[in-house]
Amino acid sequence: MKKSVKIVAVALIALLAMFAFVGCGEKDVETYIAATEPTYPPFDSTDEDGKIVGFDMDLLNAIAEDQGFKVEYQSFEFDAIVPAVQSGNADIIAAAMNVTPDRAEKVDFSDKYFDSGKVILVKKDNTTIKSDTDLTPDMKVAAQIGTTEGDYVQELASNGKIKEAVVLNQTTQCILQLQNGDVDAVIMDAPVAVYYEFKNSDTIKQVDSLIDPAEMAFAVAKGNTELLDKINAGLKNVIDNGTYDELYKKWFESEEA
Repeated sequence: MKKSVKIVAVALIALLAMFAFVGCGEKDVETYIAATEPTYPPFDSTDEDGKIVGFDMDLLNAIAEDQGFKVEYQSFEFDAIVPAVQSGNADIIAAAMNVTPDRAEKVDFSDKYFDSGKVILVKKDNTTIKSDTDLTPDMKVAAQIGTTEGDYVQELASNGKIKEAVVLNQTTQCILQLQNGDVDAVIMDAPVAVYYEFKNSDTIKQVDSLIDPAEMAFAVAKGNTELLDKINAGLKNVIDNGTYDELYKKWFESEEA
């Protein structure tokens, strides 16, 4: 009888040890919170099921898989993303963010993952605006708040080159203002402009003039070198193994994006 009890006890201990081992394995997979503003396709958007998707998400997920961590995405207003990382409410910025000296004082940027620049969108029948030099003191120009484009249009207004800078929370709002004739132009990142032009080709068009070429990168809190090193190492690997090119084709060369 005592022997049977001992056998059961040993088996129970072994079973508990196995569950403990499995549990420890799961805890070893670090999960990071990535902050984004999901109205910026094809980089960051929300699908019909409410899931945050986009080029940034797929790229960061590939980096995470390569480096052995996981990512959860949370939506913020764009101008709240940097503060979210600074305060510890998020670990990573994945929001098609341009690298600027001002931002680099607040967060640490990864290696670049995309070259971009500002472009102008106008209504389809607009024949006046062909570049930023055609913007005049009687015009209203829209851009998204917290972006370099938002800073740019406010600078244009301050210098008297346009009548008013209309800075809005979301890119979709900027496009709607343009379509309604409430603004004369919208300034945004070139790849995003391509997306909106494709989706609204009957009402808007892109001006063939690039302003201020810029780099896009992920970002982490100042001094978080451990996470930054993971992101940079994973980014290099997914570029080298062809995953980056596959994701680029999916999001920038597909009508389904």
